[in-house]
Amino acid sequence: MVRAVVLINAGRGQIEATGEEVAGVPGVYEVYSVAGRVDLVAHIRVATNDELAEIVSGRLAKIEGVVATETLIAFRVYSREDSEAGFS
Repeated sequence: MVRAVVLINAGRGQIEATGEEVAGVPGVYEVYSVAGRVDLVAHIRVATNDELAEIVSGRLAKIEGVVATETLIAFRVYSREDSEAGFS
């Protein structure tokens, strides 16, 4: 499984609508509206790098409110859920 975090800058006054549209893209697991240098953070989970490329370059880039993106591909995932599963 390929996991990535996509940092998204939205157009002025378009954060909510953009977040909702991004959340509707298949492969997007969650979208957060955040404070800081970006407006939205999307978590993506897909099977292949090609699918990730299609989502970021093919789908997200075409959403009207998306001004810019930065994609961070996860090498490893560390989570409480994974740790707890190892002890059960």
